[in-house]
Amino acid sequence: MHMYTKIILCSLLIITCSVQASPKIEHWRTSNGAEVYYVHAPELPMVDMQVVFDAGSSRDGELPGLASLASGLLDKGAAGLDADAISKGFESLGAVFGSGADYDFASVQLRSLTDESLLSDAIKNFKLVISKPDFPNDALERRRARTLIGLQAKQQSPGAVAKDAYMSAVYATHPYANPSEGTQESVSAIKREDIAAFYKQYYVSRNAMVAIVGAVDRKQAEQIAEDITSELESGEKAAPLPEVQPLAKANKVFIEHPSAQTHILVGQPGVKRGDPDYFPLYVGNHVLGGGGMVSRLFSEIREKRGLSYSAYSYFSPMRYEGPFIAGLQTKTEQVDEALSVLMDNIKSYIKNGPTEDELVASKKNITGGYPLRIDSNGKILNYVVVIGYYKLPLDYLNTFNANVEAVTIDQIKDAFKRRVLPDKLVTVMVGASAEEANEGP
Repeated sequence: MHMYTKIILCSLLIITCSVQASPKIEHWRTSNGAEVYYVHAPELPMVDMQVVFDAGSSRDGELPGLASLASGLLDKGAAGLDADAISKGFESLGAVFGSGADYDFASVQLRSLTDESLLSDAIKNFKLVISKPDFPNDALERRRARTLIGLQAKQQSPGAVAKDAYMSAVYATHPYANPSEGTQESVSAIKREDIAAFYKQYYVSRNAMVAIVGAVDRKQAEQIAEDITSELESGEKAAPLPEVQPLAKANKVFIEHPSAQTHILVGQPGVKRGDPDYFPLYVGNHVLGGGGMVSRLFSEIREKRGLSYSAYSYFSPMRYEGPFIAGLQTKTEQVDEALSVLMDNIKSYIKNGPTEDELVASKKNITGGYPLRIDSNGKILNYVVVIGYYKLPLDYLNTFNANVEAVTIDQIKDAFKRRVLPDKLVTVMVGASAEEANEGP
């Protein structure tokens, strides 16, 4: 059996998964209230699943980093088993386990072959991790130490410093303002009982969603979903968070940092998942700064003026209005010029929108890349999680290209004028001061 597992896993590395062009997503609830989203993908003898909880860092409260620590400790001890026993339990079955937390949610993932004995034992191990975590103190202290080292290292990265400062300036008192991994002070203050209480409140069936993609039929999927959530407490769905408040005025933040280049981020709250403006903004931003080397910002800032190695912009939709960010890195003595070019291009784009040629090229680029977005069970699973968690239409993948093709220049101009306001943008700059730069080494 062990050799069989090795052969199958090696074959998965070289087989290109032949998936249906428009996966059919089915939806139901388990008997204890967890929502389930399922796609039948029989091409390979494997199944991918995620259990998603409304337990992201936006639920950290006064202890930023709490959700991240809770998620990271799930497989470090459960039902009396230590981390080694849990890890070996998955590895011996050829199964892959993972967990993580972002701003909006925490998730626990399992990939397994569908051979009955392998899958049954993998699910048994998976269920223990989800429903019986011990949060052992020694594991907590090791995880805390690694997190604190990571936070110290983060302060040496001007890009990371800029991103945290940007989120703080844009979101102020909203939970999105806090870094998901926490701060030195908050991580140092978190106790085991804080983690246990967080788990008890949020890792419950009514606050959970299960996504399953793979070579199991509907009946098997129903059994899997029932099984892996059966020992979770029912609990209650997490309460809504406060809405993101629009910015009242523009704001500039400069943070001195001994870096060779100054990192610049410009932006404001953007869009939430399911927003009617999403497709005009998404397609429009592909022209502005989301299309890589063919975008306006890249052309104007790098190719024409050589002010930066890269220049970009993007919308990051979340449950509430996620950030719109335009950014670049440039020599300190070129900061004023680079920022001026960046702002001029943003303002010009808001006013005039893309050309017809730019719009056609962007649509072709986006729709042409669609097959690569769903060419594996894992990629489909990620979409299913987004669709289910954010309550997007079940035919979202089926209609994606049509929604892209339907976007017009007028829709882009209208959406950008309403959603990107130059007189209320936050500008964050992290780098050496002009005086230090002029002094040289």
